[in-house]
Amino acid sequence: MSETFAFIKECGPFFISTINGDAPATRPFGGMMEYQGSLYVATSNKKDVYAQLKANPKVQIVSLKAAEKAWIRVNGKAEEIFDLDEKQAMLDACPPLLKNFPTKDTPTLALFKIAEMTCYLYSGGGMRQLA
Repeated sequence: MSETFAFIKECGPFFISTINGDAPATRPFGGMMEYQGSLYVATSNKKDVYAQLKANPKVQIVSLKAAEKAWIRVNGKAEEIFDLDEKQAMLDACPPLLKNFPTKDTPTLALFKIAEMTCYLYSGGGMRQLA
């Protein structure tokens, strides 16, 4: 498990920012998985976030450990994944998704891999880039 994924997983909900026309749009997410060394998030292809990621795949993920005054920022490019094995892995990793996406071939299930990532972790010791 990467340090990036471990940090985000410990935090619980995280925030994803996309580009909405000429303005940022940020919303909370609850499910993420690490699969074959990459981070993945899922959403519905009926949501605004899906349309925003398709129009401009640049994305930023932020998560905070308030008690520790530590946070992480992940910049990357969201690439839609259609592979059913990867979709099943996401459902296995994040069972609450089953409420909206009962099977890997649910037509509205959209899976995104975060590619070209740069990750920065801030803690009391300052900021450092993660591998």
